[in-house]
Amino acid sequence: MIHFLKKIIQSRKMSKQVIDQGAASSSQALLSRQLAHNVERLMQVFGASNDIVLREFSFGHEGKMQGAVLYVEGLANKLLINESLIKPLMYDIHIFEGRLEVTTLEAVKSCMISLGGVEEATTLESVVDACLSGDAVLIIQGFEKALVLNTKGWEDRGVEEPKTESVVRGPREGFTENLRINTSLLRRKIKNPNLTLEPLKIGKKTKTDVCMMYLKGVVNPRLVEEIRRRLNRIDTDAIMESGYIEQFIEDAPHSIFPTVANSEKPDVVAAKILEGRAAIIVDGTPFVLTVPMLFIENFQSAEDYYSRPYFASLIRMLRFGCYGITILAPAIYVALTTFHQELIPTPLLFTLASSREGVPFPAMLEALVMLVAFEILREAGIRLPRPVGSAISIVGALIIGESAVAAGLIGAPMVIVVALTAVSSFVVPAQTDSESILRYIFLFLAGVMGGFGVAVGMLGLFIHLAGLRSFGAPYLSPLAPLSVHDQKDVFIRAPLWAMLTRPRAIGWRDPEREHFRLEPSPPDKGGKSSK
Repeated sequence: MIHFLKKIIQSRKMSKQVIDQGAASSSQALLSRQLAHNVERLMQVFGASNDIVLREFSFGHEGKMQGAVLYVEGLANKLLINESLIKPLMYDIHIFEGRLEVTTLEAVKSCMISLGGVEEATTLESVVDACLSGDAVLIIQGFEKALVLNTKGWEDRGVEEPKTESVVRGPREGFTENLRINTSLLRRKIKNPNLTLEPLKIGKKTKTDVCMMYLKGVVNPRLVEEIRRRLNRIDTDAIMESGYIEQFIEDAPHSIFPTVANSEKPDVVAAKILEGRAAIIVDGTPFVLTVPMLFIENFQSAEDYYSRPYFASLIRMLRFGCYGITILAPAIYVALTTFHQELIPTPLLFTLASSREGVPFPAMLEALVMLVAFEILREAGIRLPRPVGSAISIVGALIIGESAVAAGLIGAPMVIVVALTAVSSFVVPAQTDSESILRYIFLFLAGVMGGFGVAVGMLGLFIHLAGLRSFGAPYLSPLAPLSVHDQKDVFIRAPLWAMLTRPRAIGWRDPEREHFRLEPSPPDKGGKSSK
């Protein structure tokens, strides 16, 4: 019986391979000189899809030439096709008067079509891919080639302020779902001919347009080659968002820390490209990937560089403190109240003891329940419609917090600790995922081993971070390995005129970022600068 089932499975696999090979060979077949034969094969490929538009017509002197235009309604610009393709071909007065004799495809392309982007296609697969990408295809009787015309014109979202990276001071524009708009936004920021774009398609079914963007002369050529290699090895059916690409090319897929950065702001991506990084733009998503990524990037904001350095440095140190609070606050509270009561000042110890009097659960279980409740409320607030989500979050927090304390199930200090933990987690949004996981890990270690468990967890965390790399760059750089020159943009943000060089782990090929001695100074009595 088992042998019989194996034979059935093998025969089905063989038939599927034969079908796939047949489909691949038919799609890669060359175009024919016969217009009717080409149209018939294209209709077989597209099937009964009612959004496929086929327009056959006659043109040329006395209508002797036969042609057909094929495009997908909704992806191509119908007005552009009618005005710049069909109308010039059918109604050009010079053609009717016989002043222009059309005998070659080159003559049609150069003298009769008033469109900017015109390419030639020789295979059925290239014609199908062009139609599904929003282009129109012109097939003419007697020619073994088709003309692919750039007529993309689908509806897309305009440039708006990004929702995930709001700033008080700085550009308000964000990336969109259109790849070409995103590349143009970066071109506006970096007007340099060395800004290079490398296009490719990924996904056997979706054939998603992906573009790698970097600044030649600044980026490490080995980085470009490594990115190209990792992108080319992706063999999957679909790429729906840049998150798909990230999971296929990251260095540490089993780590809770991301090694590929993403941003929705063109100024952020442009600044990273200027430092020597490369950007990966995926059609259909406003999130652009940048590599390599350093851990310090999670605590940097675009607004840090638009504000004065003193306030920006204070805010950055605040972010580091909030990150420590959100992953350690519940664990430290549990460790102190369970194992190390002698470390708590006596008046505070009496207050905590009185607030926990009557609470039936140990501190670890109490913290775990509150953290799970917080995650539930946060997820509900994100997934529900915005007006309902905010109301659910506020009402849920009030009901759970006040009711649990009033019922004696949760102590009031625990509510304060969890609330502080929740608010601190929103200060570093790029690490929200890792913060949630680390919070539970440290809570478990503190509940089992107290302060020693927290210390062991911190040691393991630092060892793990020090072992990570992102496309060859140490993840903890410039802290480990230590680079003294790069400390100007870690815990503090030095003035822009003092940040002379690019990060050594990334922009070593062209280290100098600006000229020396650009520090501003007041003029002397003669009206000249003192320096």
